Amino acid sequence: MKNYLLFVFLLFFEGISHAQQRNLNFYVETAKNNSPLNNKNKNEIINVKLDLKQIKNVLGKPDINLEANVLFAPIISHDNNTSRFNFVTSDAKSYTGFDLANTDGGQYQALVTLKQQLFTASKYRSFSAKADIMSQQFENNISLNKHEIEQLVCNQYLLCLKSKKQSEISDELLRELQNQLLILKQLAENAIYKQTDVLLLQIELKDFELESKTFQNEYEENQYDLNILCGLNDTNKVDLQDIKFFIKTKTTSASQFLMSYKLDSLNLLMDQKVSELKYQPQLSFFANAGLNAVYQPTFNRLGFSTGLTFTWNLFDGHQRMYQREKTLINQQTIQFEKNNFQIQNEMYRSKILNHLQKLDQKIALTDDQIKQYEALMEVYRKELSAGELSVMDLKNIVKDMAAKKQNNVLLKMEKQSLINSYNYWNF
Repeated sequence: MKNYLLFVFLLFFEGISHAQQRNLNFYVETAKNNSPLNNKNKNEIINVKLDLKQIKNVLGKPDINLEANVLFAPIISHDNNTSRFNFVTSDAKSYTGFDLANTDGGQYQALVTLKQQLFTASKYRSFSAKADIMSQQFENNISLNKHEIEQLVCNQYLLCLKSKKQSEISDELLRELQNQLLILKQLAENAIYKQTDVLLLQIELKDFELESKTFQNEYEENQYDLNILCGLNDTNKVDLQDIKFFIKTKTTSASQFLMSYKLDSLNLLMDQKVSELKYQPQLSFFANAGLNAVYQPTFNRLGFSTGLTFTWNLFDGHQRMYQREKTLINQQTIQFEKNNFQIQNEMYRSKILNHLQKLDQKIALTDDQIKQYEALMEVYRKELSAGELSVMDLKNIVKDMAAKKQNNVLLKMEKQSLINSYNYWNF
């Protein structure tokens, strides 16, 4: 029974340990899936398709309505030298009221009407082309937003790793001091070192403990920010796996950033094309059936009518010309912004590459310095064991080596951040 419980406990602990380890891809995909902007753009694509279906039905299917009108136009008749109120009349000669020629004494209508636009295929093609451009815009927005999410999540992930590595360096040096403190205490008991030397090293040890705790807290805070950025409701402590970025080479395909300018320009042209549909001749078919009577309605006034309606806009105060000029100006604006973006993009990437070259030189120098510090530390360990080393010298070298290692971590994390930025602009 005890063995069984131990087996269950080990399985449970292993599951927890496995769940606590996460990599960058987990956070990137989680952030993409939880992005409200991506969700909005996906829904906008659905709305575009629904709008196109509505337009197809408006253009291709008849509009059927039930229309009813009742008009009363009573008069006061003065025929035969008498005044009398007539609710409905058709033969009054002298009267007070609306002219019977205009009102016919009243009007009674109850009609089913049908209207259908004719020859709408070219109109639908214009609306369909515009819907296609709009869908491509939303899809491009999704692609750009995912790319931006990836950059932001990577940057925050690097901040977490920076705190984690800094904490690991502090812990490593903390263990080094703890080992040296044990040796120092033994030597102090043999009167080789003074108790003040032990106290001095104990004070330094507390400083490293405080530094380690600070980096651990920073690591946890950065993890909270990472979860917030990804829309992840999780307060558990996790062990983030290490990552190393590499510069992505320039692809031969067009930049995804430039695609947005292209689609914006095409959308302007389609807006212009759709706006000019009202200047095309329009032919519609209509028909109605039902009651249409004047005076008092009777069933012998039931009937139907049908016909064609033709409209063609000939002049609207030069609105068409003004709209074309606005479209041209907006296209020039897009082209100007595109050219400006290309210059900035090129400069950003050149600046990052230049900075990376200098960073590599600094990293190489600090790597060499750390190796020299570690070699010197090995000598100091032997001297301390032999009682030949000043505790102040030991304290200083540990502090210097800690500062150098922390600086080395910062330089390497900065390099990874710059590579991430370069890959972002190289999209």
